[in-house]
Amino acid sequence: MSVDFKKLTSFVKIVDAGSMSRAANALRIAQPALSQHITALEAHFKQTLLLRSNQGIVPTEAGLTLYRHAQVMLKQLDQAQRDITNATLSLQGRVSVGLATFSGATALAAPLLLGLAEKHPNVVLNVSDSFGHILSELVVSGRLDMALIYSFGPIKGVSLQPLFNEEVQLVAPAGLALPGSADQPIAVELLANMRLLLPGRYHFLRQLIESSFAHARVAPKVGSEIESLATLTAALEAGLGATLVPSSTAKLFSSSKKLVIRRVRRPSISATISLCQSDHLPMSEAALVVRELILRLVTEFAEREGWSQATPQGSRAIKRAPRSP
Repeated sequence: MSVDFKKLTSFVKIVDAGSMSRAANALRIAQPALSQHITALEAHFKQTLLLRSNQGIVPTEAGLTLYRHAQVMLKQLDQAQRDITNATLSLQGRVSVGLATFSGATALAAPLLLGLAEKHPNVVLNVSDSFGHILSELVVSGRLDMALIYSFGPIKGVSLQPLFNEEVQLVAPAGLALPGSADQPIAVELLANMRLLLPGRYHFLRQLIESSFAHARVAPKVGSEIESLATLTAALEAGLGATLVPSSTAKLFSSSKKLVIRRVRRPSISATISLCQSDHLPMSEAALVVRELILRLVTEFAEREGWSQATPQGSRAIKRAPRSP
């Protein structure tokens, strides 16, 4: 029996709902018909796709693989329907963009929304910083059309276009004893015993920081994992520790009398922000328009904010500074 979009839709809805009855109600079809769809899929793939228990329905490993592929195919079908419907109308559609947290990319959100509203008011833009998710994985799965992410190496399933670099700086409570004068950079090795407030281990910024500490042959002392700018601000001002963030985020703390900002050296840390898009999923016309707008805004912001331009091959995540004599 052939596989069709109706059966795939049924399968995805069952996995999402975790229940045959809830999925049947959501799709407004009889439960026996829904069961037949799953039976047909399992016969076609010659695999058990779902496990049934008193606690609900969960996918097997084979089911998870089909679920990921089905999500991509159904999204493409939905986009094809939109593109065909809107082919003779003004530009319309939905575009989803992810922005790397704690980076200069988040400053693009408002001008991106404004620019799109002025030129293409019928395009619905979803902007997400998606705490708790890896943005590149959302691009691979098709849940995001593109993202501006931290990058310091190839990522399977996506293409990366390096855009700009940001210097990572130390933000610390004003009462914390720091080595050297206020205008002197601090060597990474001197931060080894400092209580740091950093994002979770999955976050590229955290990985970049840990890599930099490893180059200095020390390890960061992580006191708390914080992924909210408001919470981070409160924790810093309460004296609970220091943090390392890109310069655009560090600048947000510059008006606080309770905090100080210091540059970091040996090694200096540079976060590369790249445009991430799928290397196998096509972009809609609306997504291509948003992509061009992002690239134009990045150029404007780089000139105004002093961001250094990343090379097409990508820049080194860690730059060694010469040792003082």
